[in-house]
Parts: sequence; C-alpha cells; structure tokens
Amino acid sequence: MLDDRIRSRILDDHKKLTADGKLLSRSQLDASYRTFRSRFGPDVLAGLDGEELLETMHAHGNRDSLVYWLEFKNDDEFPARFGSISGGSAFKFGVFRGKESGNWVSGSPQNVRQLTVQEAVEIARKHRDELIRGTARLGMVPDLADDAEYRGLQVDLGRIAPSVGDLAWGHKYFSLMHPEKLDDYHNADYQRFHLVKLLQVPPEGEGRYLCAGRFVAAADELGLPINHLTTTLNHRDGEPHAYWRVDTSDGTQPRGRWPLMRDGACVAIGWPDLGDLSDFEKDAANKQRLVELIGERHPGTPQQVGRAAAQVLNFAKGIAEGDVVLACDGQAVLGVGRVVGAYVHEPASDFPHRRAVEWLSLDEWRMPEPEGLQTTVHRLRKAPANLVEAERRSLGGQIVHGSPGPGPSKTGGGAAPRLVGVAGRIQAVLERKGQAILYGPPGTGKTYWAERTALDLASYPLAGKPFDGLSEGEKAEVTGGPSGLGSVRMVSFHPAYGYEDFIEGYRPELHEGRMTFALRDGVFKELCRDAEKRPDRPFVLIIDEINRGDVTRIFGELLTVVEKDKRGKSVVLPLSRAAFRVPPNVLLIGTMNTADRSIALLDAALRRRFGFVELMPDASLLEGVAVADVPLGPWLEALNRRICEHVGRDARNLQVGHSFLMEAGRPVRDAARFFRVVRDEIIPLLEEYCYEDFDALHAILGGGLVDLPNRAIRHELFEGPTGPELGQALLAPCPEVLTSLKAVTSLDEAEADEDEPDAGSPS
Repeated sequence: MLDDRIRSRILDDHKKLTADGKLLSRSQLDASYRTFRSRFGPDVLAGLDGEELLETMHAHGNRDSLVYWLEFKNDDEFPARFGSISGGSAFKFGVFRGKESGNWVSGSPQNVRQLTVQEAVEIARKHRDELIRGTARLGMVPDLADDAEYRGLQVDLGRIAPSVGDLAWGHKYFSLMHPEKLDDYHNADYQRFHLVKLLQVPPEGEGRYLCAGRFVAAADELGLPINHLTTTLNHRDGEPHAYWRVDTSDGTQPRGRWPLMRDGACVAIGWPDLGDLSDFEKDAANKQRLVELIGERHPGTPQQVGRAAAQVLNFAKGIAEGDVVLACDGQAVLGVGRVVGAYVHEPASDFPHRRAVEWLSLDEWRMPEPEGLQTTVHRLRKAPANLVEAERRSLGGQIVHGSPGPGPSKTGGGAAPRLVGVAGRIQAVLERKGQAILYGPPGTGKTYWAERTALDLASYPLAGKPFDGLSEGEKAEVTGGPSGLGSVRMVSFHPAYGYEDFIEGYRPELHEGRMTFALRDGVFKELCRDAEKRPDRPFVLIIDEINRGDVTRIFGELLTVVEKDKRGKSVVLPLSRAAFRVPPNVLLIGTMNTADRSIALLDAALRRRFGFVELMPDASLLEGVAVADVPLGPWLEALNRRICEHVGRDARNLQVGHSFLMEAGRPVRDAARFFRVVRDEIIPLLEEYCYEDFDALHAILGGGLVDLPNRAIRHELFEGPTGPELGQALLAPCPEVLTSLKAVTSLDEAEADEDEPDAGSPS
C-alpha cells in the first residue's frame, strides 16, 4: 500500500517520537481503552437510566461525565492522545445544561430550545441506544476490511445511529470502543488530508467512516497501533493545508510568466491597476469593495467581475502560508511549491501581486483530471488524484529554487529567492517588518544566521546567486572589503554607543592646528545615503548585541520612520536640520542574548517596530557525534533540562547553545577540544548563572565535576591526560542519555569511525 520512501520516513519519525516519549506504549494504550470502557462502555450505559444517565453522559461541569472525558480529560488516568474534538459550543453534543439558567437546552446557537428534565433524559436515552447499536455494528466489521465494508458501515451507522454516528464525539466514542478498526481522526477533512499525504486517493463519498480501512491497512503494514500511526502522521504532515492552481499565462501567451515565478521563487498574478491589496481582508465587505474596484477598471458582466474579484482576493488573502501551489499551463503542471510568505505588492511589475514559495518540484507533468482550467487562481478540491500526484512529485523533499537566471548585469541578478530554514524565517520577517531581532540563549547561532542571511539577501540582486557562489570581487562589493562599506555592514551596540555614532553628531577634529568640532554622519545615516543611490539592491545593517545599547536614545526620531509603512517619509534631523528618510531597501537585523536581557525589558516602541526570531539550542545539529563516549546531542539536551530545572524562573533563556560544541559549522570531534570547551566556556557560564549557589551548580554538573563540600570545581580532572574519567563525570548526572536511541546511534557511529582503516592502509 505505501510508497517505500513514505514507509521509511514514517518509521524513522516513529522511532524519534518513541525516543522522545511522545507516544503511549502499547500497554498504556490498552490500559486507557480499558479504563474508558469500564466507565462508559455499552454495558455500563445500558445499566443507566433517567437523570443518572443524563448526568453521566451530558453533564459538562462533571469531570466524571462522558462528554468531559471525550473533550477535556487529560491526565495519567486517561491522557489526551486519542484525537481532539475541541471547537464549537456544547450544542455539538445535542443536549447540555445552560450555565446561566441551569436548565437543559438543545437546538443551536441561533435556535435555543429549552428542555424539561424529562425531554433531556429522552435525548440521552436516544444517544445511549445509538452508541450501543453502533458499537455492536462495528464489532461485525472484519479485520483488515476493504473500502466496500467501510462504505457499508457508513450507511448502516447513518441508519441505526443517525443522531451521533456522524458527529465528532460519536466517532471518538466508537474509535475508543474499537481502536483496531477506526482511526482517531474525528474530522473527515483530516482523514482525507493525511491519506493524500500517504499518496492515497481517498474513497468517494462523504462520511467519517469511509477512510478508516486505509488507516487500518497502513498501520498493519507498518506494524504499528493505529494511534501511533495517526500521531506520527500529525507530526509529519502538520495541520491540513489547501492546494491551489495558479495559471502562468501573461494574457498574451501561455507560460509567459513562468520564468518570473520559477526564478523569483514566487507565484504572481496581474491586475496591476488594482494597486496594493495588503489592507484587504477575506470577507464579504472587502469582496464587494474589490468587485467595485474591478468593475470600474475592468468592465465586464457581473459574473465576470465577481469571478475575478473572488480569484484576486483568494490569491491575496485566501492562500495561507504552508499551502501548496501548482503553477500551471492548462492541464500541464510546471512546478509544485509551498507558500512561505504573506502577500506582497511589487508596484514596478505588471504582475505585481505575489506570494513567495519554495519550489518542491520543477518537473512538468499533466493533471490526472482537469480542474480549474479556465481560472487564474483556483482551489483544487474536486479531484483528489491531482493532489496525490502533486505530493508524489514533491516527495523528494528537496527545495528547488530553479535557475537563478543570467549572471551579473546592469540590473543585477533579481530578487533573492525564498531562503530556507532559519534564513527563510528571517527573510519572511524582514519582508513583513523591514527589521528583525534574533534572540535566544548564548551559543545558538544568532550572529552566524544574521550574517549568513544578510550576505545571501545582498548577493542575489548583485549576481543571481548566494554569497558562497560569488567571485572574490563580487564578495568585496557585498562586504565592502577592507573599508567595510559594502551593502552589508555591521555594528555592535554597547552602553557608551549613542545617537551621534548612529545618526549624526559633533566630533572633535584637528583643523589647522586647532581643535574644533565637526558634524559627522553616523553609520546608519551613511548606509541610508548609499542605499538611496542603489534602490535596486538591499542594504543590510547588522546590529550585534542590540540590547546592550540604549536603543531609543540611539535611534532617536528615526524609531518612527524605520517602520515598514513609513519608509520614505522624511524627518528633520535636529542637529543638521537636514531632511532624512529611511529608504525601503534598507534592512536591519539585530541580535540579542537573552541571558543578558529579556525581550520583555525592551522598550515597547522598539518591540512594535521589529519582528522577532527566536533561536534556541538545537541538539539535532550534534546528532550522530560522540566524543570520549559522550554523545554530544543527548548530553546537551540533558544539560539544558537540568539548567531549566535548577537555575530559576528565567532558566529557559539561560541554556547552553549548540554552537559551543561546534567549530567551522561542524560538531567538535576532538576530545581535547571538547574538554577545553567544557572547562573554559561552559563551566564558567554555568558558574555565572549559579553565582554563589553551589547546590544548583552541583545539581547541574554533578558530583564528578563539583566538589560540593569545598565549594569548588574539580579542575584537576582537566589537567594532564583526559579521557574516560572526565567523560564519566560529564555523564554521571544523566546516565539515562546512554539508553536513548540518539545516544546509541552516536556511539555506534563513533565506534565505526574508529574502526575505519586509514586511507592507503590494508583493511
């Protein structure tokens, strides 16, 4: 049933989730099912009647009621691991006691029906009887039943359990009674979404039971409980997203705008005279507003204008980040991409309305079924086979930017494509706000990512390729060479840094043998002046340690005009009395170490004007590496857990970053180097966190490294030959890491590396 690549990925993800303790064991699952049945199974419900039945089934305020267990129960007795039915009001259960009146009610929010107790009891009896009949019918479904069997189940439940069978809570009840025969997705849209991600065309028809056989078969093939399969798919696939067809014609020739989309890592549509649609929302009022605008500038029949307005509004506000787009020419698909940015308007283009994408596949193929061929923007819904084929084509998981276009020219190489990972997150914030702050504990790569992102953003418009692909001359143009006055510049804030350094101020200078004061431009003013001369390129200023300066004093009146929507507006500088503006092509990237100062302490005006990207320790970058029998990734995770437990309320911001254990972008592999990092960098940092609190330091580092009676670090361990004894001391506070799958993998790979023969030696 499953593609080999999908099978392998699911099993890998399942192993990771198991190692991280995010799955219930089979015995825990069985215990939870038994507990639920003992409280609310058909035999129990059959023995209840009257008000006792009503209270047991539908009393929301009673934590021992069926509805509470189905929607809210989450503890050791019954963990919330069996699919959510949250959302909506209590009307979804058919009957409940109103909070204000204390009376039982039914109906809908628009049509509330007050019930007598006897009327409420009758509804509870009906629900009870349907749950009993439905559970019995499920028991008749054979093992590994096919689609036809489940279609029959859907029909029968609609007949014998019409009030509860096709409700989310009814489906959850039945899945807890028969977890081997039903999935625990209680929403049909979720079922179909995850089947598409499994490259399965969902069965035809509507209902919550039609897809169950596919999940049963997949779980059986993988040797997993269905609950483990669905949890793993949730982790792998995320929330359901939409699929969209976007036409690539420019109105005169097919595929006329495909090069723009492919090379610019975007999808785009025309209607340039509509202007910027950023302030539109996807609602009836804004659609009518757009209908009037299009009718005025593109006259046509009411149907034509209405369709055009719906498509344009869908493109600008209906498509969500994470949705998948198919760039098409008729039924031919030219590229499959994931939307990674909000709507942006490029006024200089005749295709100005754009959404940034990561191209996942640039293979050309044909939709199995025609859909939306006469539209520019169309949500794909009717033919699941098209969605499955799009997923199949992008299954490689590699992000493809396409050809970067021609080399350097007078107009440069074009806008930077959508960057990926952390750089992509920073790029998205810069597009939205114009300035970003990277924050997090020490050693999480804040300055590294600021520089790497800035260099790539500046390199693509220059030469159509990332910084690493530039020639030495091109790199010097970006960095400025020895002068440092390129399109990417860097400054560090500190307590003595001021407005006069950043914007303008009087500085002493010797003139004809006399000391005078001259008005000089600061680094930001110089950058903005240079950026105005080259509006075709971004100019990026990296402000390292931005929180160490008095930002409101340093920025002064410019704190207003750095806002994205105020770029280009002039202010009069108080010293020079000159008009000054911040060009739109100026970007700011700040870094701040949260071990020094929390974001909460930053000026509120500053926080509003910057977007924030949090960078936390990422032990996955150290996976597969063990030094002196210490698996670096699991050891760092365990160390940070102890820091969070023993340092205090702000401990999350005081963790140890992964870059302490990396050099030249790779994990440390030399034992002597690793032990020096621990001695000279990590231990002093922890001593600072635990100043004068050796009990906390002992709890974090363990007795092997901390001499608690003498309130001292055992520095003698680092003197002379180091090896097993020091490694044992590092692992003593966290022996459990050696039992994790990550650690076992790291140690196995390290052992294999040691056994590898030297090049040229006999093996």
